Amino acid sequence: MLGQSDMIFASVGSMLPFDRLTQGVDEWAAAHPDVPVFLQIGEGEYEPRHCEWARIVPHSDYQKRLEGCTLFVAHVGMGSILQALEIGKQMLMLPRRAALKEHTTDHQLHTAARFRDTPGLKIVDDVAALQQEMGRLVHAPMTGSDRIANVAPEAFTSRLRAYLTEGMKFAD
Repeated sequence: MLGQSDMIFASVGSMLPFDRLTQGVDEWAAAHPDVPVFLQIGEGEYEPRHCEWARIVPHSDYQKRLEGCTLFVAHVGMGSILQALEIGKQMLMLPRRAALKEHTTDHQLHTAARFRDTPGLKIVDDVAALQQEMGRLVHAPMTGSDRIANVAPEAFTSRLRAYLTEGMKFAD
C-alpha cells in the first residue's frame, strides 16, 4: 500500500538523451496513475505525457527528489549509482546500449555487470523488465540498500598521506 511520500524519481542523467528509459517510465506512469512519478529527461526527443517532468533539474532539487523518493530509476551511470548508494536509496537501472545509439560505447553494460549483485540495486536489461520491476519495487522495496561512506576510511587516508609524504622527500 502506498503512503503519502511514495514516489518514483527517474533520471536519464545530464549527458545524453535516453528516450527508451523516458518512454518506458512514462508508459508505466500511464498505467499507474496512483503513483507520483517525476522524470528528468535531458535533451531527449520523447516528452512524457503521463508524469511530471523537466529536462534538467537544479542540483538542490535533484538531491531533494532523490532523498524523498521511494524508488530511484536511472541509467547505469556512476554518478547516479554513487549518489543513491550514499543515501541508501533503492535503485532500478537500465543500461544504455551503443547498438541503439544511446551511447558511443557499451561501458554501461560493463558497469551493470560489476554492480549487478549490489544490495539495493536492481539492474534490468529491457523496458519490459524495467516496468515490471517498477511495479514490484514501489510496493515491496528491496532490503539491504545500505549506505556507503562518502569519505574514505581513516586508515586509507593515513596510508595515502604517508605515501605522499615519503614521495615528497624523494622529490627534493
